[in-house]
Amino acid sequence: MRVVIAGGHGQIALRLTKLLSGDGHEVVGLVRNPDHSADIAAAGGQAAVLDLEQSDAAAVAEVLAGADVAIFSAGAGPGSGNARKDTVDRGAAALFADAAQQAGVRRHIQVGSMGADQAPSLTDDETFTVYLRAKWAAEEDLRARDLDWTVLRPGSLTNDPGTGNVLLADKTGRGRISRGDVALVLAGLCDTPASIGRTLELIAGDTPVNEALESL
Repeated sequence: MRVVIAGGHGQIALRLTKLLSGDGHEVVGLVRNPDHSADIAAAGGQAAVLDLEQSDAAAVAEVLAGADVAIFSAGAGPGSGNARKDTVDRGAAALFADAAQQAGVRRHIQVGSMGADQAPSLTDDETFTVYLRAKWAAEEDLRARDLDWTVLRPGSLTNDPGTGNVLLADKTGRGRISRGDVALVLAGLCDTPASIGRTLELIAGDTPVNEALESL
C-alpha cells in the first residue's frame, strides 16, 4: 500500500509513518521545509517537498499518483494567525482533495477537530473560532466530493504514551487522546471500508483499536 500524508512532519504523521512503514507500506510525507526530510526518513518514509499554500492541484496530484490512500493531517499550528488557519486548515485540505481526485486516489482520510460542527460565533478567542470554522469548511468540502472519505476528529491531543485502547464512534463526547493512539487509528482506517462516508470522533477509552475499527 502506498500512502501519502499531507503535513508529513507533524507529530501524528511521523508516528503514523513509522507504523505504516514498519508494516511494509510505502509512505510519502508532504512537507514544505526540506530540513524536515531527515525526520521523515528516520521514521521510514520518503519526503516530498511541496508547499500546499503555494502549489496547485496538478503539482500535488503528481505526488499522489499511484497512491492507495491520501491522508490530510496538515495544520497551520497554534502559532499561526487567522489568515493561515484559512489557507492551510481549509484551503490546503481542499487542494489536497482536488489533487486526490485528479490522481484517481479514492481513499481519503482527513484529520479534523473535535467541535468543528459547533464552531461558535466570534468570541474573545477569535483565533480558535476561525480555526474551527476552517476545519468545518474543510469537512463540508470533503463530504461533497466523490471520494471514499473519512473524517477523524480526535479529542484534546496529548503526548502521553499510547494505550492502544480508544473510544471511536460517531459521537464520543469531549475527552483526551494520545497522539500515538490517533496514529494507530489512522493506520487502521486506511483499510476499514466501514468507515467510508463517516465522520468519527476519537478519545481515550477501553476498547482495543482493532476491535473499535471492526465494530464500525
